[in-house]
Amino acid sequence: MERAHRLNNIKVLGFKSIKELDLPIHDLNVLIGANGVGKSNFIGLFKFIRELVEERMQVFVARKGGANKLLHYGSKVTQRIFVDIDVSPNHYAFRLVPGQGDKLLFEEEFVGFDTQPGKRYPENINRNVIESDLAEYTRQKGWSVGRYVHDVLKTWRVYHFHDTSDSALVKKKGKITEADYIREDASNLAAFLFLMQKQHPMHYQRIVKTVQLVVPFFKEFYLLPDAENKDTILLRWTDIHSDMEFTADDLSDGSLRFICLATLLLQPKLPSLILLDEPELGLHPMAIQILAGLFRKASHAAQLIVSTQSPNLVSEFEANDIIVVEHKDGASSFARLDEEKLEKWIDEYSLGEIWQKNLIGGNL
Repeated sequence: MERAHRLNNIKVLGFKSIKELDLPIHDLNVLIGANGVGKSNFIGLFKFIRELVEERMQVFVARKGGANKLLHYGSKVTQRIFVDIDVSPNHYAFRLVPGQGDKLLFEEEFVGFDTQPGKRYPENINRNVIESDLAEYTRQKGWSVGRYVHDVLKTWRVYHFHDTSDSALVKKKGKITEADYIREDASNLAAFLFLMQKQHPMHYQRIVKTVQLVVPFFKEFYLLPDAENKDTILLRWTDIHSDMEFTADDLSDGSLRFICLATLLLQPKLPSLILLDEPELGLHPMAIQILAGLFRKASHAAQLIVSTQSPNLVSEFEANDIIVVEHKDGASSFARLDEEKLEKWIDEYSLGEIWQKNLIGGNL
């Protein structure tokens, strides 16, 4: 049964390296390609959409260096950014143009719905110009098409678990009450696991057992409020060989990242759309195989868009899960693999091997 309000298609014009894109989105989407071809720009587009919906577009634009950095080859080449999101039966679209102070301004912002196949009712909702009016439109209209669109877009999450340095927030004490959802950098991982242990013990135990497959000496999380400040909690764990308590500082980078990924993918209520950039970083090949299984399972309840450089991870998926990203004529191109065209190769080689043999593009 098809899930309601899933992302069916996204159209993009003029965003960074993406000059033009019209891409159907499946439940599982794995982006492959060489460095610098635009995979991260595609993932970053969804971060941009999230900030826009949260009425933080100008802050995002400023942090990225201004409108000229976001327009494809700058404002001298590209006059506007256009994005059209199909979450059938509803739709959301916007056009942004450069303004004074290197800002991006709304030229138009639409919500709409399908009145019949191929026909859409659109309504221009923006009166603000500087920020999105989707949230305000939703507040005024109540349960309208805007409400459905807003609620769907707010659940989209771009996760990035790469920072495992000494200063990483996942290794620090956090507020025990911040556990409504796992943060994009896993900074509230301890609080989230603490809540899972109390309210969703079955899912919590699945996380523990999955982590044990990748970190054999891992026994259990040790989750208690901090003795000096009951409002905070620190990620701690125990080893099968000792009664000592350990912290995230005692985990390898790959082990900590896998714990973040397992917690994200095995939670009881997944975000409707999950985006991950190179989640295989620092993982052993066996861990990558287990991670791929988690992706496949999670894709039954959520949509996933994953960017990877790992042939081992690519080999775990079907051809129609793979989107090859290349840089052609000064712009990023996106093409989903056709299994029929690869039939003679798939019988003999894995997808990762086919990629390494340069038979599908996206050269390493």
